Formats: sequence, C-alpha cells, structure tokens
Amino acid sequence: MKYGAAALLAAAAASGASAQNTYSGYFLDGYTYRYQMNPAMTDSTNFVAMPGLGNINVGMEGNLHLRSVLYNVDGKTVLFTNPGVSTDKVMDNIHSTNKLGVQTKIGLLAGGFKAWGGYNTVSINAVASAHASVPGAVFSMLKEGIANERYDISDIRARARGYAEVALGHSRDLGRWVPGLRAGATLKLLFGMAAFDAKFDKAELNLGRDGWTAVTNASIYTNLGNAKYKTKFDKRTGRDYVNGLDVSSVGMNGFGLGVDLGATYRLNKDWEFSLAFLDLGFISYVGTVEASTNGDRTVETDKYIFNPNDEAENSFSNEWKRLRDSMLELYQLDNNGKVGSRTYGLNATINLGAEYTFPLYRNLKFGLMNTTWIAGPFTTTNFRLSANVAPVKVFSATANLAVGTYGASFGWMVNVHPKGFNLFLGMDHTPGKLAKQFVPLNSNVEVNFGINFPF
Repeated sequence: MKYGAAALLAAAAASGASAQNTYSGYFLDGYTYRYQMNPAMTDSTNFVAMPGLGNINVGMEGNLHLRSVLYNVDGKTVLFTNPGVSTDKVMDNIHSTNKLGVQTKIGLLAGGFKAWGGYNTVSINAVASAHASVPGAVFSMLKEGIANERYDISDIRARARGYAEVALGHSRDLGRWVPGLRAGATLKLLFGMAAFDAKFDKAELNLGRDGWTAVTNASIYTNLGNAKYKTKFDKRTGRDYVNGLDVSSVGMNGFGLGVDLGATYRLNKDWEFSLAFLDLGFISYVGTVEASTNGDRTVETDKYIFNPNDEAENSFSNEWKRLRDSMLELYQLDNNGKVGSRTYGLNATINLGAEYTFPLYRNLKFGLMNTTWIAGPFTTTNFRLSANVAPVKVFSATANLAVGTYGASFGWMVNVHPKGFNLFLGMDHTPGKLAKQFVPLNSNVEVNFGINFPF
C-alpha cells in the first residue's frame, strides 16, 4: 500500500492535473470555458489564455472526510483509533465503501477564434486523476484491534491516470436546417504520462492472539517511465515478493484519442436545452509492469497486531510504522515484469441542461443540469440548480445548489470580463468548517480560477 500510494501520487504529479470542469459556469454569460463542458457552447469573442493560468481546476470529492478519521479529545486532535473515541462514534461516520478522489485540470495554452463558418478552439491541457476506494471493514479492524476473529477487507481499489491533451474544437449554427440548433465537436490527441491500477480483490484475515492467516488475491499494474518493481526474499515462504517501485525516469509512454460532442437547442426566446458527451475515447499505455498474487494466496504472519491503547507496545502508531514498511509482505505479490501495453477507456461525462430566461428581467437566467461521470466503481452523478445574473456587460455571477452521489453542496462563480481582460473565480463545492491547518473537514472541495484576454 505504501508503494501503491506513491505510484498513485506520482501519476497525478506527472502532469500536475486531473480531468475536471467547474460546472458552476455552465450557464454563466462570458465564462470562457463553457466549450469544455459542451463544445457547442462557444463564445462569439476571440480570446487567448494566459499561459498556465488560463483555466486552473483543483478538486477533491468523496464520502470519506477528514472529520471521519480525526477527532477532538480533551482539546487535542487525535486519530480515530484513540481509545478516547468510542467505536460506535467512529463507525457512524464510516461507510460500507469509502471513496476519495483528487481531480484537477490545468490549461497550459488555449485560444478561440471565429473562422470557417463557425467558432474554433485550441487547448493544451495537463490532465490526471487519482481515486481510491476502501471498505469500511478496514476501519473497523484498525479501531477494534483483535476484537473479532475474522475480517474481510476485500475490494480495495486505487487508480490514477496522467496525460497531456491537445484539443481542437469547432462549433457552428445549424439554424439553416433546424432553427435554434447549434452543434460542436472537439477532437483530442492524448499523450500518456502515467497510469496506475490496483485491485485488491480478496483479503480475508483470520486473526489470532499471535498472528494472522490471510487469503489474498491482488494485482497492480503500473505505467510510469521505466518503472520496475523491487523485490525482497521471504525466508519463511522461500519466495521473492514485490516490496517497492523503482523509477529513474519519467516521460511519455502512451497515446490515445478522445472526442467531445455537444449540441444546444433554443426553443424560443425563454428556453434553451443542451446535451453533451465528453471524453469518449481511450489511452493505450506501453511498458506496463505487473505485480500479482496470480490467484488466491495464503500467507501467515505474526505482524500487525493492533491495540487501540496508545500506551501499548503494539499501539496503532507503533504498529503502523512496521506495517508501513512491509505491508506488501502480507500480499506476497509476484513480480511478473513487463506485460506489454494496457488500454484504458476515458472516464466519459454526460451533461444535460435546461436554461430559462426570466421574462421580467432578462439579465437573470435559471439553469438546471445533470452531470454523470462514468468511471466504473467511482461513477458519480449530481443535479445542479443555478441562478445566473449579468447586470452589466463586464460582470456576471452565479450561485447554485447541487445534490448528488456525495451529498449536497453550494457552488458559485464571479466573472469579470471588461474589454481585453477576463478574470473568473468559482467553486462547485464550497468547503464548510476548516481544521486548524485550514484543511477542509469535508472532502468535497473544488476551485476554478483563470485569466484570459478576449479581443
């Protein structure tokens, strides 16, 4: 797990970002990057982005929150394993499946211009994503120690993707054939930087006073430069097992294609509807290295006997140090070396929206949209209701409420766009209470910032 986390973070860092858009701006007048949520939603003004600062998205989402693992006991912040925190209180905040994802997207270069009978966009983005899923039984085991004789901590998942994206888009008015219809498409050339995929399908632990018997089934696939797994010999089993990852260089090691498709339809002067399908495509990574149990594996160990008492020799903090350095010994993964290329589908997104212009004050618009992000076990969906106002030509703003897979959230965006300059700042998920270190206690936080130059 130590090295799995390292590879996952490395994949995200390889490009500095993850596929993410801030949907608070979907209906907002003057928001430059609406075309990334629906390629038919292009502006009529040419623009160029400030390099590296044109469109920065940083986001985190999930149902495992900081407040679920950190607690206050006698004025001190302690881990959930502290005996001063009751098991019932901890487990009330833990789900059967606990998920956490990091999502970011950084626009390196971008521009838009009118030509060829429509509007065209060019974007170069750094994209990455990192997600993990952990069953609640893991937290139960760490909290209770050896209170139970058997734990099933199967179905641990972790994945990360990192790639560069060159996107070419075009949209045009099709009112000549269908009044009120506009369509757009974006072709994406994808250059893979890193990928990590870990599946711990089985981990059935039978705990005794002096050790564990574990039946495991797991596999890890890594694409990261010239990465190689490190191995260590176990005298008890007579087997070499994977216990680390060696990476001496990082570079492009994959290629893929993607496409965005979108359309808008204006029914009348008050109503407009929109539909988009984003990130339809794939990336094929080369030089995949695999670590696997190659089926079910039984391992016996006398390590990692946790005690919820902080003063005990085998307290969580003491035992974690040993666990951190040799967790992979529990799984005894074989180093299968390079296994060729590995192809992953992109995480597609479906956006469906309806916009209503308020007839008594036409600078006020209301929008309702659904966003569904298709990513296997990490699939999410949410509905967002927004009020969008543009009282003057150089300023627009929105406030919205969303309800979805990870609960309710409040979003907003302000957009200043006088002639020749554009600055926007917004959030899809506004954090609530913060820890002393200004870390959100809720895992759902998303920020969007950008500087562009319209002309």
